[in-house]
Amino acid sequence: MHFEFLADTPIAAVALAFVFSLLVGSFLNVVIYRLPLMMEREWQLMASQAQDSATADEEPPPFNLAVPASRCPHCEHRIRWYENIPLISYLALRGRCSNCSASIPLRYPVVELLTGLASALVVWQFGLNEQGLSLMLLSWALLALTFIDLDHQLLPDRITLPLLWLGLILNSFEVFTSLQSALWGAVIGYLSFWSIYWVFKLLTGKEGMGYGDFKLLAALGAWCGALQLPLIILLSSFVGVILALILMLLRRHQAANPCPSAPTSPSPAGSP
Repeated sequence: MHFEFLADTPIAAVALAFVFSLLVGSFLNVVIYRLPLMMEREWQLMASQAQDSATADEEPPPFNLAVPASRCPHCEHRIRWYENIPLISYLALRGRCSNCSASIPLRYPVVELLTGLASALVVWQFGLNEQGLSLMLLSWALLALTFIDLDHQLLPDRITLPLLWLGLILNSFEVFTSLQSALWGAVIGYLSFWSIYWVFKLLTGKEGMGYGDFKLLAALGAWCGALQLPLIILLSSFVGVILALILMLLRRHQAANPCPSAPTSPSPAGSP
């Protein structure tokens, strides 16, 4: 898929990707905040229904990525559309709620900016073609996983498993590598972390990582192919150590606590 004008003017393509991805980043803020809560509410509902069948027919208030509308967590002020323009609204409001002046977390514009920059870099390197558009989607998913993992030490199947299948589907058309390499990349990616998990657990009696890590590496193997897995693991380990040191220096993390792994996984190239 090529757009003739944008193909001839790469700066315009990069600018378009940046602006559009700012909007995507705003949506990613919703995903990062709400998806773990949605999963927790589902687990709580299943637990309550298992304990008391009389509550099985009770419907909780809807809570998903679209409902309820975004509100200030302090005063319940409903966020208007012009208060939700990526980056611009945050700057215009000076980082505060327009109703109660409560501080808006810096996380929101940071996620928007990172999403825009990641997409701009992808388009600059690959263009607006099959590879570029696919890698933009991968970068969005990895950003969402990164911040969910930072907050909850959780890598939701609702993101990792679709990434795995999408990598296999794309490489059935050899977008990044052959289907055979993608298939073995997924298998080896999963089994490598699965093996490390069980060896560590047998030796120490502790769990060194979660099953989400297996699935994420399998997904990256499906995108990149088997031959790229050693580089992915090496870079992941290096960046993971740097991240852990930064978190400990900021006194937000103790050495014995789990370190999130999603932020260390590279790509192939108000309350929300």
